[in-house]
Amino acid sequence: MTSEEAAAARPRQDEQPVTARPRQGEEPAARPRQHGDIVLAAAIAMIAVQLVWRFDFIRRTYFRQDDFTFIARGLEHGLTWDYLMRVDYGHLMPGPFAIHWAMGRAGVYNDVLAHLVTLGLLAAAAFALLRLLRLLFGTRPAILVPLGFYLLTPLLVSSLSWWAVVIETLPFQIALAMALGSQVLHARTGRFRHALAVAAWAVFAMVFFVKAPFILVLAFVLTIGWFPGARRRAGAWLLYLAVVAGYAVVFFRQLFTSVQLTNDTVRPAFPDPGVAVSFAWKLLSAALVPGALGGPWQWYPISEDYAIAAAPRALAWAALGVAVVAVGVSLWYRRRAWLAWLTLLGYFVLADVVPVMIGRIVQLGPDLGGQELRYVSSTAMLLAVVIGLAYIPVLGEPDPWRRPAPGPRRLPRVRAALRYAWVPVAAAFTAGSVWTAVAYARMPLGDHVKSYVATGRAALARAPINAVILDAHVPARVVLPLFFRDYALVSRVLGPVAPNPVTWTRRLTGPVANPLAFDDAGRLRPVDIQGMTIPQRGGCTPVSSREKRFRLPAAVPDGEWTVQVGYLNPTPSTIAVRLGGAVTTVPAGKDFGWTFATVDGGGSDVGIRTTDGRTVCVGEIRLGVPRPAANGTPTPLQPVSP
Repeated sequence: MTSEEAAAARPRQDEQPVTARPRQGEEPAARPRQHGDIVLAAAIAMIAVQLVWRFDFIRRTYFRQDDFTFIARGLEHGLTWDYLMRVDYGHLMPGPFAIHWAMGRAGVYNDVLAHLVTLGLLAAAAFALLRLLRLLFGTRPAILVPLGFYLLTPLLVSSLSWWAVVIETLPFQIALAMALGSQVLHARTGRFRHALAVAAWAVFAMVFFVKAPFILVLAFVLTIGWFPGARRRAGAWLLYLAVVAGYAVVFFRQLFTSVQLTNDTVRPAFPDPGVAVSFAWKLLSAALVPGALGGPWQWYPISEDYAIAAAPRALAWAALGVAVVAVGVSLWYRRRAWLAWLTLLGYFVLADVVPVMIGRIVQLGPDLGGQELRYVSSTAMLLAVVIGLAYIPVLGEPDPWRRPAPGPRRLPRVRAALRYAWVPVAAAFTAGSVWTAVAYARMPLGDHVKSYVATGRAALARAPINAVILDAHVPARVVLPLFFRDYALVSRVLGPVAPNPVTWTRRLTGPVANPLAFDDAGRLRPVDIQGMTIPQRGGCTPVSSREKRFRLPAAVPDGEWTVQVGYLNPTPSTIAVRLGGAVTTVPAGKDFGWTFATVDGGGSDVGIRTTDGRTVCVGEIRLGVPRPAANGTPTPLQPVSP
């Protein structure tokens, strides 16, 4: 903290608390400073403990779902404007895209680096909040309460388990606290350089998170509400307006022109009003309020490495009751507490509810989306500030209290009750937060996905050079094919870690020798055509330019089928494989071997003929779907432990 910031954070002489007369030999002038030093040391110790506690959780996480998509896309593109400025389903995030681009070139799936970055961002966010609290309220013991809330809140838990969410939300939270701190300095000094700092931090946040423009709105509300006598200059507000307008132009242009994974452009639309209201209420009552009070206490896993809030109904209603009481008490005593809570509510509706409501709620539904804690994780920073504004007088705030001090007889008892009322609340919040975090950590988290990637890496290291590998979708626990389409293919997920060149194929075509496929554990196995088999009497059946029909044991519906044809040929030839009305032509080599034909058709028989007039001897025919052979020897023999 600079000398100017330290001066702004230090209570002015007329704001120093009244203390008892010092005893003989004491140095009363040193007390406030010593008092502040103790608070500052306690705050730093709390941050350090939080980082140690969070590290034990973060080190067990791994990349998940769209992390793989973003890293693969970064490997496919240069660091260009088009790559960075693509709006991904409503998110303009050139900063995260740049980080994914760099991550792909720093070990591809370097989870150790990701964990270090996460811890660094957490530390920066905590110290940014501490700076803001000191600027707002001074270095007094009361600031440890909102700081402690931020350090412990379960609102951050699920987002910390997802790398893509971490590098969006934590830089935003850092920028939010730093920008508001600079706005406090601007309000007190009127110096334009502090306004430039506010705008710079807002632009920094815009690089990472779509909610960033609200930082400047919050700066305006903070100044109007708590610094009515501030030295306001029109230049600062014009600067903020220009930053928001510029961002809006860029954002909406990219929003309507960016092509999504579905090869469509975004068409924002509001859902049915009933769905919108249901989602907003669910997100408030099941996610934000329980999370703000140490919940949700229970989780509903939607995969092995992620879960959404599942607060027990009784506890959710109890949390709402406690929230009402907490808000009511602050409104009873603090003159501007109403503005603090109104600011939080407005931010929740405009920044948390509306973007999801427009972009994703139709796909997720109000219940599933309303229990998603990561939608309100970035609100944790603002909530900590609001708690402070609702209960602690800002330095220099005129007439902060609504109620006069109690009478002389009741003064000691009431003052003591008010001073220590936060202790049981803080104890309950701490216990609930720890319980909630431990409950989330009971899941496997990234163990299974990390094992899949490590096993795939080992399998590719042992695969023959230029081996032909079937390019199928990875298991849904790694990347969901329904959402990420071709970016859920093995070639996109495991291809970047292959140390030797291999050949990826979506369809088996022609005489492929020893094709391989990945099983669900990430091991390579020989390909097996799972379906039905047509054996040949006498070993093989001669086939010439006149089609020979081979009846199937059962008819197959129309679809994509792979036909494996064994042969014994004196010379190479070309055969046409027919299934229903669909025909595919493939080569058949010399001597003994097999060839593959992928046919889009259906029927009760397979027709085979040569196209060059030669005769081939057709052996066993298999029709079905290529899969890793269950009885084939896997490589490696056992999955790699995470």
